[in-house]
Amino acid sequence: MSKSIKLFTLAGLLATVAACGSKEEEFVVVEPEPISVEPTYTGKYK
Repeated sequence: MSKSIKLFTLAGLLATVAACGSKEEEFVVVEPEPISVEPTYTGKYK
C-alpha cells in the first residue's frame, strides 16, 4: 500500500510542477486613446 501512496504522491507532484512550470507567452493589448475629451478647467464660477 505504501508503494501506491508514493506513486499517487509522485504523480500529483509531477502534475503540479507541469502545471506551474508551463511557460506560456503573455501579450498585452494596447488600447487606443479614448475618443472623448476631458473637461478643461475654466475657472471657479463659470
